Amino acid sequence: MHMQSTARSFARTFFAAALLCTLFAATVTAHAQSGVPAGRSSSVGSESPYKVLDNWNLADTGGWDYLLADSAAHRVYITRGDHVDAVDTTSGKLLGTITGLHGTHGVALNPDGKVGYISDGGGNAVVVFDRSNFSTVATIPAGTNPDAIIFEPATGTVWAFNGRSHDITVIDAASQKVVATIPVSGKPEFAVADGKGTVYNNLEDKSEVLKIDARERKITATWPAGCDSPSGLAMDTAGNRLFPVCDGKKMSVIDASTGKVLANPEIGDGPDAAGWSAKHKLAFASCGEGVLSVVDASGSDYKTIESLSTKRGARTMTYDPATDRIYVVTADFGPRPAPTPENPRPRPPIIPGTFEIIVVGR
Repeated sequence: MHMQSTARSFARTFFAAALLCTLFAATVTAHAQSGVPAGRSSSVGSESPYKVLDNWNLADTGGWDYLLADSAAHRVYITRGDHVDAVDTTSGKLLGTITGLHGTHGVALNPDGKVGYISDGGGNAVVVFDRSNFSTVATIPAGTNPDAIIFEPATGTVWAFNGRSHDITVIDAASQKVVATIPVSGKPEFAVADGKGTVYNNLEDKSEVLKIDARERKITATWPAGCDSPSGLAMDTAGNRLFPVCDGKKMSVIDASTGKVLANPEIGDGPDAAGWSAKHKLAFASCGEGVLSVVDASGSDYKTIESLSTKRGARTMTYDPATDRIYVVTADFGPRPAPTPENPRPRPPIIPGTFEIIVVGR
């Protein structure tokens, strides 16, 4: 997804340095021409609902991948390569770190409030941790490079989506044992559960969405995503709608019963994650060009009502429904090194000490 070896390789997710600079400059220019200061909201047809409320700096080094908000505990988890940070969302301070990992991607939480699960892609495993003290309590073998990970409440299972072995590892949370391995036809990306026994998953390289019966542990439908290379995925469980975010500055709106594409609202460039506000009926896309796109899904028009300037590279997010706050992360980058035969797609280096969490709210 970001600074590590995932299905969303860094070379793909972060643009060439010159292009990034051009996009950022264009964003600033557009804001200036519209009379909206850089770093503030622009909206379409209504007052801008969201704004940047705070910026929190974390001193530790490393890349990042998924974020996950834990509303009840007032914290957000951030995967950071060989460790996972837990940050207090009331203060922005680091609460603790889960260490001893190899290449982390995602975090899932058990509703019991006691344990969480980390997809440790570099270790080909799911790591179970104690949420009270951030210690590791179990390591469960998974497929190759587990990436997205979710807890499926209807069956009490943990689902790890393996980016390189093209399959899904299903783990019984009570026994901490693998109970199924489900092959898929492409590279699985973000996933969501509807809470009633159905799981949905994006296949990024196939531009498809899978519908999976969690009880039977089998794929029941495969649908076109309606846009190219879907990465992030959010769900409106009450309205039974899916929101994949894609290349080409597009989000899809999909009927989760039939697979019909209902709309393709425009979003920012280079999205990776998505979110959903049930209270406000808004879908979010965090985009690498430095924009948080907000789509009004209260009716059938699906208009993008806001493009909030965040910061270049802030393309992954988590939404906390309890506080109506969105968290995105990024850092400052140095010049991209020249390509070599050994490293034809070099990554621009992170400038030490610049990693930050951007807090967005009303």
